[in-house]
Amino acid sequence: MKLLKKRILQDGKCYEGGILKVDSFINHQLDPTLMKSIGIEFVRRFATTNVNKIMTIEASGIAPAIMTGYLMDLPVVFAKKKLPNTMRNYLSTTVHSFTKDRDYEVVISSEFIGPEDNILFIDDFLAYGNAALGILNLIEQAGANLVGMGFIIEKEFQNGRLLLESKGIKVESLAIIESLSNRIIKIKE
Repeated sequence: MKLLKKRILQDGKCYEGGILKVDSFINHQLDPTLMKSIGIEFVRRFATTNVNKIMTIEASGIAPAIMTGYLMDLPVVFAKKKLPNTMRNYLSTTVHSFTKDRDYEVVISSEFIGPEDNILFIDDFLAYGNAALGILNLIEQAGANLVGMGFIIEKEFQNGRLLLESKGIKVESLAIIESLSNRIIKIKE
């Protein structure tokens, strides 16, 4: 995705410790035109799967997931990072956040995911694969089927893809960052 790669190089900011900040167009302030292009690309890459539900994790995965769900005419469900007082029957797992360097409980209502579902997981980043593994755990608890995982940006040097693919998961990333060394963004062609 040339448009995405251009925006990462133009507006992305790189910080020590492998942090890539894209909050001006992906995960704080959103560029709807870019998000539409991202959704179209995910639809193209997963068109041959038998997906019937899109899943993500709050909050940064919601925008690309909702755009993909809209374009595929499918429902979108997102795992929550805090258990609402109103949620009674739920599945839960623990996820470690690379960005915040802490563990948190992730929950999803068992009302919205079950054995009849073929899930496509969409998120903003793939780094070490912690959030993706947490989602996989929720999908397995529900008896649902994972058809694939799509990420806007993958940090290749953090090996999340290797972990997911070793579990037989189809992984599609729209922009792959090879390196953030010396605070320079290097994108795989």
